[in-house]
Amino acid sequence: MSSQRLSLRQPDDWHVHLRDGAMLQAVARATARQFARAIVMPNLSPPVTTVAAAAAYRQRIAAALPNGCDFQPLLTAYLTDAIDPAEIALGFGEGAWVACKLYPANATTNSAAGVTAIEGLTPVFETLERIGMPLLIHGEVTSPDIDIFDREAVFIERHLAPLLGRHPGLKVVLEHITTIDAVDFVRTGPANLAATITPHHLHINRNAMFAGGLRPDLYCLPVAKRELHRIALRGAATSGNPKFFLGTDSAPHARTAKEAACGCAGIFNAPFALESYAAVFEQENALEKLEAFASEFGPRFYGLPLNPGQISLVREPLEVPRQLHLNDAAGTAVELVPFHAGETLPWRLQLDAPIAPR
Repeated sequence: MSSQRLSLRQPDDWHVHLRDGAMLQAVARATARQFARAIVMPNLSPPVTTVAAAAAYRQRIAAALPNGCDFQPLLTAYLTDAIDPAEIALGFGEGAWVACKLYPANATTNSAAGVTAIEGLTPVFETLERIGMPLLIHGEVTSPDIDIFDREAVFIERHLAPLLGRHPGLKVVLEHITTIDAVDFVRTGPANLAATITPHHLHINRNAMFAGGLRPDLYCLPVAKRELHRIALRGAATSGNPKFFLGTDSAPHARTAKEAACGCAGIFNAPFALESYAAVFEQENALEKLEAFASEFGPRFYGLPLNPGQISLVREPLEVPRQLHLNDAAGTAVELVPFHAGETLPWRLQLDAPIAPR
């Protein structure tokens, strides 16, 4: 590593939304051009709840990528109240999926079919514990009487801590953490508990959504929190603690869906994710710890090999476009606003293939 060049083992994204249909065709390359593997979320419509659905989705992802692309999607099973533990175990054994995703019902995009009572899934959790399959959790309660900024902390207290008490061998990733409460819970928890951290929660606090007016492109779930939480997240990400690793939670929505009477939650950070993380690690004087966070801690937690390839970031100004027009397979443009739109980042992925229409 020099002051002008940063070489890393090729990283993985341990939490991404590639969507489906035209959106999948438009955005998949943004993840595949920088990450070797990615944990792909199953909250489609309908959700991925069977081995057959996972196989079909894998084929659609492959069709959305350029010929010869060796990107590996790691699929996940969407937990519902009625999902069959035997189907989960079958899919894990066959390599159809590598983890289960728990969405509390109605917590976020396409989560209406999610879990209504965590305690009712005891047979599922027993199966996961027995076969060593990770459980990925969107950790928020959905009760309308709980303030949206408190929903992560309340979930940890009411649901996650008791779940780990009942199933001490369960491998759990608390996804896209946003609070000091989550940082402390994961840091002091057992070795089978880890967390992913997004680039946007490292850069913005909740004020950003209202800077100069309402900023729908910075609205995500879980929402950004107070500054003290952002500081805690930056400390965790740059600490060198292997329980915290990269997961972008890149969640694209067309501009028309974001700028609407009821705007969708999600930040599209995939195009410049590594540059975004690098900016944070440099600001925290921790560039030497970026490789472990991005490329080592995740695969080790999942029990997967480290990637053999390398990528490089060079110190060169990167002007992030205010909008991206990405084409689907039919040549129809999808208009999206990337994270950091209109900003200049200090690092650029070398040999950067442009995010441009096909």
